[in-house]
Amino acid sequence: MENLDLKQMSTMVDIIAEEKGLPKEAVLNVIEQAIAAAWRKDNGDRDMNVRAVLNTKTGEADVYVAREVIEDEIAYNPSTEIPLKEAGKNAKIGDVVEEKHQITEFGRVAAQTAKQVVIQRLREAENDAVLAAFEDKVGTIVTGTVSRVEPKLVRIDLGRASGIMPRSEQIDSDHYSVGQRIKVLIKNIERNDRGAQLILSRASADFVENLFRQEVPELENGTVEIRGIAREAGRRTKIAVMSTVPGVDPVGTFVGGRGIRVGAVMNEIGDHEKIDVINWSDNASEYIREALSPAEIIKVEIDDKKAKVFVSPEQQSIAIGKQGQNVRLASKLTGYEINIELTKPVAKKKKQNVEDALLSAIEDTAEEE
Repeated sequence: MENLDLKQMSTMVDIIAEEKGLPKEAVLNVIEQAIAAAWRKDNGDRDMNVRAVLNTKTGEADVYVAREVIEDEIAYNPSTEIPLKEAGKNAKIGDVVEEKHQITEFGRVAAQTAKQVVIQRLREAENDAVLAAFEDKVGTIVTGTVSRVEPKLVRIDLGRASGIMPRSEQIDSDHYSVGQRIKVLIKNIERNDRGAQLILSRASADFVENLFRQEVPELENGTVEIRGIAREAGRRTKIAVMSTVPGVDPVGTFVGGRGIRVGAVMNEIGDHEKIDVINWSDNASEYIREALSPAEIIKVEIDDKKAKVFVSPEQQSIAIGKQGQNVRLASKLTGYEINIELTKPVAKKKKQNVEDALLSAIEDTAEEE
């Protein structure tokens, strides 16, 4: 690419747009950015605020350099500033004025710069266009293919786009291999200086919720609802459900006949993770009792957003759970800070034997006489 052929570039706009599936305006913008970068390489410096305008009909281009008007006799940066006396009759201090430059030709280095800008910007524009198509899929489950497994993340091919699943979004018990087909949740689209990236997850609570939505059709018609979910991926999930129709058992609806529905979810997340499906209640005490299942609760005392839960000694370890998991998830699910306390054992009355009772009765009679 010894020379930058503007006429050829102008005729390529439609072709590139069709090939990349991009709007013509986006491709034209990329080429104009490349022209501006090439002009800056030949005639200016990196600090210059330069824009280019390409006429696709004539193949001609103009470059405009923007500079801020400053007072005369003050030291300034000629790349970004211009003295008032040089800015023109109608210019005022603080205005931004543009100088127009006609483009005739570029040097070899500038032309190479333009080529690199076109390649890079087109790739970014194409990536942005693809990701824009996934905007309305954030929060939903899609199926992808593992394309690469790295120590800190897994790269997954989703067809038109690819995404990454960071270590924090993976289920600990999962093992990934290249070519493996897996379900993932599109958690969000992360944008930074290097572009946009699809962030995928299997560890979020939303992943489990969406799996249930695939298995429980009653969720779609509103017969049952999910009112809360708390999860420690790979270990345990608690999900609170309710029915909007009298007579419908919400827990049974989610579990399914012979556990087929909850079983399908567990098959996807792995059998290492236990799922507790509980009844939601607008009564805080009842909700906390349900959330701490399978522990049997004697009494619940609530003070603001704190709850003191009393259990028998034999139920204490069940209520707390392994490494505090049960009470921790129950707190997260209900929104209450839960403290497990033991009930005081009821003192048993000492039994009198028959002889003691008889002697006591005789002594009482003798005293009366």
